[in-house]
Amino acid sequence: MAGERSNIISPAGFAALRAEYDALLGNERPKLVEVISWAAGNGDRSENGDYIYGRKRLREIDQRLGFLARRMKAARVVDPAAQPDKDRIWFGATVELADDDDNRRSVTLVGDDEAEAGDGRIGWNSPLARALRGAAVGDLRVVQLPSGPKEWEVIAVSYPTEEPSPLAGEG
Repeated sequence: MAGERSNIISPAGFAALRAEYDALLGNERPKLVEVISWAAGNGDRSENGDYIYGRKRLREIDQRLGFLARRMKAARVVDPAAQPDKDRIWFGATVELADDDDNRRSVTLVGDDEAEAGDGRIGWNSPLARALRGAAVGDLRVVQLPSGPKEWEVIAVSYPTEEPSPLAGEG
């Protein structure tokens, strides 16, 4: 496992990986195998579109299942709400940043498998997230971008609040 980074991920992110894996393995793959078997029984496979497409899609599904299995095996689930040091930026923090021109940007540090830059969720191993790790409100951090270095000031740091267990409470 030399050189492989730990796959830090939130409980919700891990659940999403598991749900995709289960859907592919328990639903889509068996249906596809059925279509391929049916298509194979129809004679000449070299010109059978259902058979050719089905085999190609089956390879894609098997590759994705392998990828998901490796990511889940390497996963280290971290609940951002349980972060002990909420004054500094760690996994799961939502951070408000300002650049030199006072342009504001809000990002949340999530697992690399959960990242969606358009929604403000940046991967834990992204350049910006690495630069922000351990910073507190008022700290300046320089990020090396393809266009050159860019400085950001940390304006605010917040974490999600712990949600009560669905088993606890009324009863």
